Amino acid sequence: MATYKPENILITGAAGFIACHVANRLIRNYPRYKIVVLDKLDYCSNKKNLDPSCSSPNFKFVKGDIASADLVNHILLTESIDTIMHFAAQTHVDNSFGNSFEFTKNNIYGTHVLLEACKVTGNIKRFIHVSTDEVYGETDEDAVVGNHEASQLLPTNPYSATKAGAEMLVMAYGRSYGLPVITTRGNNVYGPNQFPEKLIPKFILLAMKGQNLPIHGDGSNVRSYLYCEDVAEAFEIILHKGEVGHVYNIGTDKERRVLDVASDICKLFSLDPNAVIKFVNNRPFNDQRYFLNHEKLNNLGWSERTTWEEGLRKTMEWYVKNPDWWGDVSGALVPHPRMLMMPGMGKSSSDVGSIDTSSVSNNSALKRMVNPSSKNIHHARKSSLKFLIYGRTGWIGGLLGKICDKQGIAYNYGKGRLQDRVQLLADIQNVKPTHVLNAAGVTGRPNVDWCESHKPETISTNVVGTLTLADVCREHGLLMMNFATGCIFEYDAGHPLGSGTGFKEEDKPNFTGSFYSKTKAMVEELLKEYDNVCTLRVRMPISSDLNNPRNFITKIAKYDKVVNIPNSMTVLDELLPISIEMAKRNCKGIWNFTNPGVISHNEILEMYRDYIDPKFKWTNFALEEQAKVIVAPRSNNEMDASKLKKEFPELLSIRESLIKYVFKPNKKNLTAGTAI
Repeated sequence: MATYKPENILITGAAGFIACHVANRLIRNYPRYKIVVLDKLDYCSNKKNLDPSCSSPNFKFVKGDIASADLVNHILLTESIDTIMHFAAQTHVDNSFGNSFEFTKNNIYGTHVLLEACKVTGNIKRFIHVSTDEVYGETDEDAVVGNHEASQLLPTNPYSATKAGAEMLVMAYGRSYGLPVITTRGNNVYGPNQFPEKLIPKFILLAMKGQNLPIHGDGSNVRSYLYCEDVAEAFEIILHKGEVGHVYNIGTDKERRVLDVASDICKLFSLDPNAVIKFVNNRPFNDQRYFLNHEKLNNLGWSERTTWEEGLRKTMEWYVKNPDWWGDVSGALVPHPRMLMMPGMGKSSSDVGSIDTSSVSNNSALKRMVNPSSKNIHHARKSSLKFLIYGRTGWIGGLLGKICDKQGIAYNYGKGRLQDRVQLLADIQNVKPTHVLNAAGVTGRPNVDWCESHKPETISTNVVGTLTLADVCREHGLLMMNFATGCIFEYDAGHPLGSGTGFKEEDKPNFTGSFYSKTKAMVEELLKEYDNVCTLRVRMPISSDLNNPRNFITKIAKYDKVVNIPNSMTVLDELLPISIEMAKRNCKGIWNFTNPGVISHNEILEMYRDYIDPKFKWTNFALEEQAKVIVAPRSNNEMDASKLKKEFPELLSIRESLIKYVFKPNKKNLTAGTAI
């Protein structure tokens, strides 16, 4: 086999999972090679992983950190290292969302230290850098050819970004200093000795305990898995036959959904998948698929040998025989582990826990870091989002579909009735969405007065239906964006007309004048018990489509008389795209979904006259007069939009938004001869 023949190999991170199998294999197969292992014994490392090699004369273990330049230089010189196989890295994606700077320190700075030491000592003949398939970013679901080694790098999480950054350093040292570098990018690896923060060992240990198997999102994410011994053989071949300056994908064509992996593990333990598999909140960004083209490595003589069934059985048998290999790993078995253990500190399970997903959702700065704006990413690659939208025949529901079309977001309209749980479950099973958008509800035709004489129908949809959908989404770990109403408040002593003091998200509804508003206030209060719901309070919605009879401007322009009261309002052209962005950021809780400030009926009609129809005239009447021609009173209020403005600083005031999105575009249309 050997073309390149190393003498003294430094393997970093070899007390970890993949590297321990590589080190043990090389020590076993090549007794003339001296293998020096450098590992700081982090929480996911275990010196016992190297037990098969400890008694070998060609093995040496050094406890230390690759970030220590003095130590690395000392090892390279005193051990006459000619080859480095660099595995050491922080690798768990969940951890990278909660502690991303550690990933930069280990994966980028640590790699830089190694490269600089190689440059200084000048004795290195091979530097094999171990990267990941995740640097390519997400593969299109319908792609039939995987990413090849020259594909663009588009990482989507802090872990993969640091690995891509490390690759750039490796490439730079190869080009600038002639360092003989080789890079590998591999699919998921599984097998004995893996720390159970990873999917397969976690599920095996949970199944051994008879506990539930938590799946992020809906379990439709696809991954490719290679057995550890096959991967160790791949590194053996790359070490000896790999060409300097080249990249090699270590992959498989066999792909499996996370849900299918969980089901296969259930079968090994004779468990009912429907009983033990539970869906939990997805992590901030979860790539749908990674798919590699590994033809280049196959041409060196490597091929996958271990079948999925055989590898999974071997892995299960090892964990059954070694249940205490890692000690107390309860903190790694939670749905969203964030390991805080450091070497030698012996943290207890109370020091290790799951990420508080509510804090992730409510911290705007963090959300902006981990969930980039769609305007920055949807042109670069196909979106991984898939929306299930309810309210197809409604105004907002229809507009949401158009926005998804524009942004390249996959979506389907729900076919089920909100009150029918079975139909909703069928929708989710068929569509497999990442988010659910609920724009369905009874508002009444032609207005909310209809609800006063159709109370059971209003309750059925606005209360029962909305709660049923929220509960089904919760069971499937799905975020529900719920388009609600701000017509649950009215000016009062604490929020007087003209004061500029608006109702906040936490204020208790005080308007009970209409049955419609009663149902919306009721369901909003109940939805607070669901941590998977984002409630968006829309008020007096307006759009640039002045032909739409639901448009507030269209309505009041056709009235014989109008009241003249300042109100908070929602310009849909500006705010509905923001709702899509909020879904991407996994925003939760209650939001006043209006433009900042208030505007009166007269001010709107004045702009209508100035921009649209110079001959337009109207007449005002008082609330007392209005009450004679309507069945139910109407809500008038100012809502505090500061929370939304803080999250989206570019949000325009109601007056600015009306001019930009509604009146100026329509004025241009008139100039061009287009009828309104």
